Amino acid sequence: MTDSALALQLHGVTVRFGERTALQQVDLEVPRGQFVALAGPNGSGKTTLLRAALGFLAPDAGTVKLFGNEVASLSFADRARRVAWVPQGESPRDDVPLFDYVLYGRYAHLGWLEGDSATDREKATESLRAVGLEERGRDGILSVSGGERQRAILARALVQEAPMILLDEPTSHLDIAHQIDILTRVRELSRARGVTVVAALHDLNLAARFSDRIVVLARGRRVADGPPSEVISEELLARVWGVVADLRRDPRTGAPYLLPHHLVAPVEAPPAALLGRGPVHVVGGGGAGAPYLRALSEAGFRVTAGVLHLLDSDLEVAESLGALTAVEVPFAPIGDENRQRLRTLLDAATAVVVAPFPVGPSNLPNLEEVHRVLGRVPVLLVERPTGEEWDFTGGRARELVEELRRGGARDVKGVDGLVAALGPAVTRSVPSQVAQ
Repeated sequence: MTDSALALQLHGVTVRFGERTALQQVDLEVPRGQFVALAGPNGSGKTTLLRAALGFLAPDAGTVKLFGNEVASLSFADRARRVAWVPQGESPRDDVPLFDYVLYGRYAHLGWLEGDSATDREKATESLRAVGLEERGRDGILSVSGGERQRAILARALVQEAPMILLDEPTSHLDIAHQIDILTRVRELSRARGVTVVAALHDLNLAARFSDRIVVLARGRRVADGPPSEVISEELLARVWGVVADLRRDPRTGAPYLLPHHLVAPVEAPPAALLGRGPVHVVGGGGAGAPYLRALSEAGFRVTAGVLHLLDSDLEVAESLGALTAVEVPFAPIGDENRQRLRTLLDAATAVVVAPFPVGPSNLPNLEEVHRVLGRVPVLLVERPTGEEWDFTGGRARELVEELRRGGARDVKGVDGLVAALGPAVTRSVPSQVAQ
């Protein structure tokens, strides 16, 4: 899609706050006129993405464009003419009349030292009318209800007449009636005026009902993206939010919705898992490493894991055990940063376990890096089921496994064979260089 057809573009955007990475190499393209819902748990990067799109945050890497122009090259007024901002939980300090509060949104259209005109005031009245507050224009912003205040903030965004609106949790602290009211008005605005909308929303069901597209963030990475009918699933809610739910369809619209009923049960690690032997590094993926991670933990070994791809069930188990891991974007090749993280974990390990995981080009570096520690620590290869296809690298993975065997790696059979093979020798403590 050409730049002229796009309202917002993020390419390889990474944002860090000190040691914490809030966004990790995020790519996102939003066509003009689309209503996009950003979803994800608290701390997943939704607000950071919106603030980067506005130019409030300068990315540590990557580029952000608004309607084809890099946001960093635009003046504050130029940005305001392109995008309107509805922040989360804005708390006005002065009890100004709603009309004046909305009129503030016309600043982007005023010249230097120029006052508001009859046209500006007419636009403010129209915006109040659009959100159902025309009769409340003289009431103070602090005297109205939370829902009315949120509508006034939306009216202030509308009066900017920008072709895009970014909203950060516009329904937070509102009852269900006001939530539906706000999102209905935003959707109508998008459809009637062709305004592009990007809204961070906590409620997946509301996102599915009102948006054209849902983008899910987890740990600063984009993990799902598409129409609500393709994105909303029981698996997504369980893996990203840790909630078990039933998927249903609205019989009137066909839109998906979720009925949550309990949290994903954590896998409890015994005290020995924190104080016992190890660490033992498990190389897995696709769920193949989970049984060995659990068994080693239950046997009193500390465990580490990776590189695992986000949303992999092995990662879910590793994190439930408190294991240090290296995590990569789904389906992406292992990048340099995570490869270095893997080396750190392998260097800290007292033994390495290679689970019977499927190997493709994206996770082949896991096997390549095991060669670095071969001869320094025991390497155990868990026996694979007979006849199972697992090498999707054109034979390179099989070659690496055979090289490991020739270099001294030992074959073990199943969980019992693995635990027995490790024995009492794995006693070293976690070195201080292992990154938290």
